[in-house]
Amino acid sequence: MKVLGILVLFLSIARADDAARAFPGAEGWAAGTPGGRGGAIIRVTTLAAKGPGSFLEALNAAGPRTIVFEVGGVIDLAGASVKVKEPFVTIAGQTAPPPGITLIKGNLFIVTHDVVMRHIRIRPGEAGRAKKSGWDADAATCADGARDVIIDHCSLTWATDENADIWGPPFEGKTPDEWRARNVQRITCSRNIIAEGLDDSTNTKGRHSKGMLIGDNTTSILVLGNLFASNVERNPEVKGGVRAAVVNNLIVNPGVVSVLYHMPEKRWKGHEYIRGRLDLVGNVMHHGTATIPQLTLFRFVGVGDLELHADDNLAFDREGRSFGIITEDNRYGGKILPQKDHVCWPDGLKPLPVAFVRENVLEDAGARPWDRDAIDRRIVQQAREGTGRVINSETESGGYPVVKETRQTFNPDEWNLDTMEKRKP
Repeated sequence: MKVLGILVLFLSIARADDAARAFPGAEGWAAGTPGGRGGAIIRVTTLAAKGPGSFLEALNAAGPRTIVFEVGGVIDLAGASVKVKEPFVTIAGQTAPPPGITLIKGNLFIVTHDVVMRHIRIRPGEAGRAKKSGWDADAATCADGARDVIIDHCSLTWATDENADIWGPPFEGKTPDEWRARNVQRITCSRNIIAEGLDDSTNTKGRHSKGMLIGDNTTSILVLGNLFASNVERNPEVKGGVRAAVVNNLIVNPGVVSVLYHMPEKRWKGHEYIRGRLDLVGNVMHHGTATIPQLTLFRFVGVGDLELHADDNLAFDREGRSFGIITEDNRYGGKILPQKDHVCWPDGLKPLPVAFVRENVLEDAGARPWDRDAIDRRIVQQAREGTGRVINSETESGGYPVVKETRQTFNPDEWNLDTMEKRKP
């Protein structure tokens, strides 16, 4: 039986309450968000970046809504930052005809609550700009005001800042409880491809290949079942005071840092040092062509302490030999406080045993795994073979996708409109 089949059986037993979730298999503190359930169906009918029938018009509509696609292909954002500002929305990339929807030369910011985004590809790239020119583009960002958000089965690649970013104001209010209440919270980032952050590219800081950043004092963050491939750092990086669970991810060809917890003194100066809480469970790391020889799965550094529950993780060097899991750097005064039990764990989450993680992630991660585009197929194949590499420009990997526009009328009778899962014939 294929690994994916085993996982489906495992989850079907473990998840008896899927009806209350955004979609079957939704996990984390955001799993119960309704997204756009019960609202209007808004149809995207053009690949134009804006105007009537566009994705941007659908995002900007008010009220609960589910965005479906009657067109497939590439939407060129021409350097724009698209903001999801109106709450209660489901972005259903799975409804697009093949080859699905890819956003290029831009990024997407979620700055509101109750958002579900699935099966969308976002590839900022250099967008024709010069090196160090200031095009510091994430692919997808959950920023100020984001809460109860699920980003699931998306492909986030070729960013010049982070491929995925969860970042809000860390110290608004007088107490740590107020800091958390006013910050980004209840975010699930699940089953995505987070890969090939561009290194020597347009970022003003110079080399900057980064996978995912989870900002200080963000709370109830779940990073589940993602493929992190060929990002030099931040696979993911968890900042000071964060409460998060990093579960069942596959990390291939990291450069100098895999998973990192870091509380920097400069950012926290003048504030009480709050203990972070992190569950690190069932993750797998494989060294690759860019990986420094001494790299462990997890590294700790900073001025504050971390309550860490680490269990059932694996790491391998380039020869496939077992490697170290944890590096603890205490030079700035912080330390790891090992915990036998979970310290930040969403209700009902049943992690996949680590022996099944690699194949499951390779089979299932990213946008439309039943219909992967050439870029995702290459990334997954290189991850499987250990041949991936860090790149400086999308041109080193074939450039932006060029595909013909496709069309197909959305038929609501073919879909469960509560979950946006396709009905079986």
